[in-house]
Amino acid sequence: MKYKFRDESIHIATGGRAFDSCGKVITLIHGSGQNHLTWILQSRYLAHRGFAVLAPDFPGHGLSSGEPLKSIEAQAEWIVGLLESLSVSQYSLVGHSQGALVSLETAILVPKKIQSICLIASATSIPVNDYLIDASEKSLQKAVNLMTSWGHGSGAHMYDNTMPGHSFLEYGRRIMASNNRGALLTDLTACNNYKNGDNAASQIFHPTLCILAEEDKMTPIKFGKAMATQIKNSEVMVIEKAGHILPAEKPLEVNKALHSFLRNSLS
Repeated sequence: MKYKFRDESIHIATGGRAFDSCGKVITLIHGSGQNHLTWILQSRYLAHRGFAVLAPDFPGHGLSSGEPLKSIEAQAEWIVGLLESLSVSQYSLVGHSQGALVSLETAILVPKKIQSICLIASATSIPVNDYLIDASEKSLQKAVNLMTSWGHGSGAHMYDNTMPGHSFLEYGRRIMASNNRGALLTDLTACNNYKNGDNAASQIFHPTLCILAEEDKMTPIKFGKAMATQIKNSEVMVIEKAGHILPAEKPLEVNKALHSFLRNSLS
């Protein structure tokens, strides 16, 4: 759906169902250089299983207008404001990579509004390779190619897609190409500059699921497990033979885990 927020046109995917602000609201927060298409196989799945789904494009991403937000803190504040404007009083957060950092920060901004949290392929900090940041500024296509290569596991490089005829890497490139040209650089810089993850994790008391990828090169699994130990009420699920882009690469496993966790934590 199209939604006017802070004088900008924001695109929010709802999984093909009319959004109900009084329902079991699940907010899906995308990662660096991504948009709502990251969640295309999760938003519809959850929306048709009794959840009220919101998968917004941040400003300057996907189908949303405006300029990309420059910090994780600003993105968290934007998520809080967006949900308040939609009259949502209680919600769960599902964040992938950078979106998980935003989820951590959001949870400590409005702890009483959060019901549960799922952090996918993340850690409390995501330092970014200087070469990748430089490429995202000076040679965007090179940066996109690097991100899609590093972001997928070995199976994805062999085009072992759950949807026959599709390429994981090419799909990733198309998603990133649909954003504002400066979105990737802004996102990577925001991740690199975020230093509050450990503090945020230590304050979280909500039911939390950390879904981690065995072959993650961008946020190695050991850092995801360390994040989980800092969150008081957390559990860990590791998906084997998978890389960083878990929602697209292993959608059946991610969907099953999300559905089970959200159903139990919101019952």
